[in-house]
Amino acid sequence: MEQEILKDTENKMREAVEATRNDLASLRTGKASLMILDPVRVDYYGSKVPLSQVATLSVPEPRMILAQPWDPKQIAGIERAILEANIGLNPSNDGRFIRIPVPTLTEERRKDLCKRAREMGEKGRIGIRHHRHEARAALEQMAKDAEISEDARDRGFAKIQEAHDRYVEEINSSVAKKEVDIMEV
Repeated sequence: MEQEILKDTENKMREAVEATRNDLASLRTGKASLMILDPVRVDYYGSKVPLSQVATLSVPEPRMILAQPWDPKQIAGIERAILEANIGLNPSNDGRFIRIPVPTLTEERRKDLCKRAREMGEKGRIGIRHHRHEARAALEQMAKDAEISEDARDRGFAKIQEAHDRYVEEINSSVAKKEVDIMEV
């Protein structure tokens, strides 16, 4: 029973790390990346769908994203969706392709993005601490109900803390890498 709690807690902590990494990947670094367009949802015949489901996306050069809509009638809708996503990109089209230049970031904008990265990291760390708290409470209740010994509870606490420290360090490392990417000129 205690092993199930530990395994479940590890899985939840791992998911929190992955969610944080995905959030960090969506932050713009001044280089073209298709992850920048993840928040873009296009109105496609009454449904909001991800941009990648209505166009072929590519990065032909370091500061340019190219979108080729499968249905040329959708060009205006795709451009509108990119602007409405409020990700700081201004698309233009030539009738067949949508060119999305990725502007260089100002120093102030870089600092704001680093601050957002740290906030995303803190959100992930809070999630991990929450899962640690839940697991400790479950082990404490099992010890109180005499389902496990106090020694087993203490060993469980130590394993949970060990997992907590490991996953928090992974988040810290991911945030630090993202900050380096953002601050690179």
